[in-house]
Amino acid sequence: MDTISRENNTSYLPFAGLIAGVIALILAIVGLVQVSKLKAANQAFQDEQTAKVAAVEASSAAATSAAEGATRSISGLQRSTQEAFGQVAGEITRINGEIVKIQEAAAKPKVVAKAGAAGPAVAGPDEYVVVGGDTGAKIARAKGVSLADLIAVNPGVNWTALKVGQKVKLPKK
Repeated sequence: MDTISRENNTSYLPFAGLIAGVIALILAIVGLVQVSKLKAANQAFQDEQTAKVAAVEASSAAATSAAEGATRSISGLQRSTQEAFGQVAGEITRINGEIVKIQEAAAKPKVVAKAGAAGPAVAGPDEYVVVGGDTGAKIARAKGVSLADLIAVNPGVNWTALKVGQKVKLPKK
């Protein structure tokens, strides 16, 4: 044996190794604790994110259902609106037919015998030029003749659609 080994019977090397091992063990335990905490925090975060995704999916499903319901409602509204327009169009056509009949009846001259008159109205030499707002009744009043005589001497005139500048014959007085 050498002299150094004999002189130093107490060696600190095993003691230092033991201390280093204990420190390593403590650090390993602290590391495991930290990893466990991180693992638990990560699991909580994942659970929270999963709950949020589930809530978004539920909201999406509800919105999809509402959109489908709205689409059905709009389709029904379109059908009922189209049916209503069809009914209105039919009614307008019927009313237009009645208006045409009324206009045709109004355009036909009616010979009305006046009490004491010698015969039907005869056109005189005078003419009247229609101005804005004129009607058969206004012209007859302004010229001092009866509306029936005015209509009788102008058989081709549409009295419901007089045009400015149109000429009408005046009956003899």
